[in-house]
Amino acid sequence: MTNPENHLIKVRLEKLERLRAAGIEPYPHNYHRTHSVSQAVDLFELEETGDDHRIANVSIAGRVVAFRDLGKIAFIDILDERRRIQTLFRRDLMPETYHMLHDGLDIGDWIGAEGSIFRTKRGEVTLEVKNWVMLSKSLRPLPEKWHGLTDVEARFRQRYLDLIASPHARDIAIMRSQIVKSLRSFMDDREFMEVETPVLVSVPAGAMARPFKTHHNSLNRDLYLRIATELYLKKLIVGGLGKVYEIGRVFRNEGLDFYHNPEFTMMESYEAYADYNDVMNMVEQAISTLAMDVLGTMQIEFGDEEFDLRPPWPRLNLHQEVKNGSGIDFLKCSDLESLQAEMNAVGLDTGQQMSWGGLLDKLISDTVEPKLQQPCFLVDYPVEMSPLAKRNRHDQRLVERFEGFIAGMEICNAFTELNDPIDQRQRFEQQEAMHRQFKDDETDRLDEDFLVAVEYGMPPTGGLGMGIDRLVMLLSGHRNIKEVVLFPQLRS
Repeated sequence: MTNPENHLIKVRLEKLERLRAAGIEPYPHNYHRTHSVSQAVDLFELEETGDDHRIANVSIAGRVVAFRDLGKIAFIDILDERRRIQTLFRRDLMPETYHMLHDGLDIGDWIGAEGSIFRTKRGEVTLEVKNWVMLSKSLRPLPEKWHGLTDVEARFRQRYLDLIASPHARDIAIMRSQIVKSLRSFMDDREFMEVETPVLVSVPAGAMARPFKTHHNSLNRDLYLRIATELYLKKLIVGGLGKVYEIGRVFRNEGLDFYHNPEFTMMESYEAYADYNDVMNMVEQAISTLAMDVLGTMQIEFGDEEFDLRPPWPRLNLHQEVKNGSGIDFLKCSDLESLQAEMNAVGLDTGQQMSWGGLLDKLISDTVEPKLQQPCFLVDYPVEMSPLAKRNRHDQRLVERFEGFIAGMEICNAFTELNDPIDQRQRFEQQEAMHRQFKDDETDRLDEDFLVAVEYGMPPTGGLGMGIDRLVMLLSGHRNIKEVVLFPQLRS
C-alpha cells in the first residue's frame, strides 16, 4: 500500500469514528428500499404529466459515485446494481444530518436515501432527499481512474472494481444471467428435466482432457474434479429418465488462452430415442431463440462481421472439409506415421502429437475450423476421436458426431450416443491402452460403473455438450473468455 493510500484510509477511519460519535451506525443490519433505481426512474417517466410532476415516498439504495458540494445543497450520484441516479440534498430539509455529508461521507460509501422524484430544469430525473442513512462506510478509496478502469489485469483480478467502474461489465454479467435463464426455459419447454450430478468423481471420464486431482481424507482415496457430466447423465437415461440436462461447472487442467479457462460452464443434455440429427435441429433452434430473447434479433455482430443465426445451418462433412482445407484424405492415412508424413508435407507441426486422433484434431483445428465463420455443423468424425459416439450407419470408420461452429469458435459437441455395451467396452479399453502407452492424461478413461449401467440397456440417445462461456462471448461480442467469466483464473 502506498503512503498516499495509507493517508486516505486514515482519513476515512477518522470519518468512521465521527459517524459513530454522532450516533450513526456505519454498518446497519438492513435497509428497506421501495424501488431499485431503474424502477423509480421508469415509474416516474411512466407517470410524468408535466414540469411539476413528483413521486413522493421513494427510497433507494446504492453506492456513492459522485459528490458535488455547492454549500447549501449537494448533488450525490448513487449507483445500484443496474442504474445510476442523481440525488439532491438540501441543508434546509435536513438541518440535523446535512453536516454529516461533509464529516462522514466519501465516494465509494453505500447509502440509503428517501424522498421524492422530480425532473430538474436541465431535464435530469433526480431524487430530492429528505432522509438518508449510511449503509456501509468504504475504508478504501476507489482507484483514481475508477470511472474508466483500463488496467486489464486489475479489471480481471478485482472484478468488483470493474463492475463499479464499467456499465459494460455489469451489462455482460446481466446478459450472462439472461442467457442461462433463457436456455433453461428453452429446455424446460421441451420437457427436459434439470438434474445435478457429482463434481467429485473417482474416474475422470466423459471427455479427452487432463483432470484436476484431489484427496478425500475420510474416504482415504483420490478423487478428481469432473471433466464432463456425460456418463452420469447417461446413467439417468438407463434409469428411465428420458430427457435430462445439467448446467454446471466442469474442470479441465489445460492451458489458458482467449477461448479456454480451466473451469468453465457447460450444458449437457441427453434425449432418449433421438440421434445427432435431432440434436442438430435442437441446437440451431436453441441458439437462435437465445439470441432473440436476449438481443431481440437472430442477426448478430461479432467483431467486424455479421452472423445470421436463423435455422437451418449448413451440415458440412468433416472428411470433405479436411480434404478441401489441406488436401489430405485422412481415411487413406489410417496409421500415425502416414498421417504425420502427410501433415509434415503441407507444413504442419506434428511434434507435440503422439496419437492418430491427436494429429487429426490438430489438422482440423489448423486447416478447417478457422474457416467456419457463419453458423454451421461439422459432421461425421473418425471413430478414433470419439470413444463415446455411435458408429455411422453408412460408414463404420466414422461416428455420428457433430461440432457446431460460429465465428471460428466451437460452440457445442454432440453425438448419437454409443449404446452397444460391447463396442463401448472395447473402445474404453483402447483408450486405457493409449493412456498407458503414451502417459497421456488427455485420453478418455474406462469407467467400469458406467459400462455396467449400459449393460442393463440404454435406449438410442442423442447427447449434447454446449459451452455457456463461448455462447456468452458470441452474444456479447467478446473474443476473450475472461470478459464473460466473472472470476477467471489468472497467472500469478
